[in-house]
Amino acid sequence: MAGSFDVRVDQRGVAYATLDHRAKLNTLNAALMGEVITAMAELAGRGELRCAVLTGAGERAFIGGADIREMAAIGSPAEAAAFIRKVHGVCDAMRALPVPVIARIEGFCLGAGLEVAASCDLRIASDSARFGMPEVRVGIPSVVEAALLPGLIGWGRTRRLLLLGETLDARTMEAWGFLEQVTQQNALNYAVEAAVAMILEAGPAAIRAQKALIREWEGLPMDAAIQAGITAFAASFAGDEPRRMLGCFLDALAARKAAGDP
Repeated sequence: MAGSFDVRVDQRGVAYATLDHRAKLNTLNAALMGEVITAMAELAGRGELRCAVLTGAGERAFIGGADIREMAAIGSPAEAAAFIRKVHGVCDAMRALPVPVIARIEGFCLGAGLEVAASCDLRIASDSARFGMPEVRVGIPSVVEAALLPGLIGWGRTRRLLLLGETLDARTMEAWGFLEQVTQQNALNYAVEAAVAMILEAGPAAIRAQKALIREWEGLPMDAAIQAGITAFAASFAGDEPRRMLGCFLDALAARKAAGDP
């Protein structure tokens, strides 16, 4: 069985996406990666979408990496390139989704799984989660969205993760800056939903504009990034969201002052 990728969108516009290949630690094979890429592209076209939560089925793994048997059967550089482009396609699908993607992580998050997590906007993990980039231990380098790691954890820690191939705990990855939050396993869903709630409180257009701008910043020098921000700020006033939400804020502020609240 190749596994499945199931997506449901609730009435709030929150997508819950579950990668289910639990018999194989939710590892990514070519068929499953194609399913993820297609489903995420369809999800990206939904105008009511506000955010997405990505998780692995079961408690043993978020994503345990790419399928070792498929990689062992690769017979040429061309086949290797086709396989790794699919890994990149899964990662890029998370980055290309126009709304924030929250990685809900428990269990193993290894290799391609860590690259997928790095491609999400926020990462919230159980304290039992384990992280690693073990590719060099099986004769291949860590590639594609491993290139995001220096921006998240710095060059020295990236070198440690990629060159030593060790497995690290969630608290270490939180201290390094890879994880935004670590919780006890029984509080993981609560922590994820708290983050979802904060995103839903924000302006839908502002959230989409912010994610797009953050991604644009990644490829720009500082002066150009600042100019891109000016353009995005100005463009936000083409709609009514800033005036409406700023007006509501000012009304609430006036009401608090009238009631004597500080």
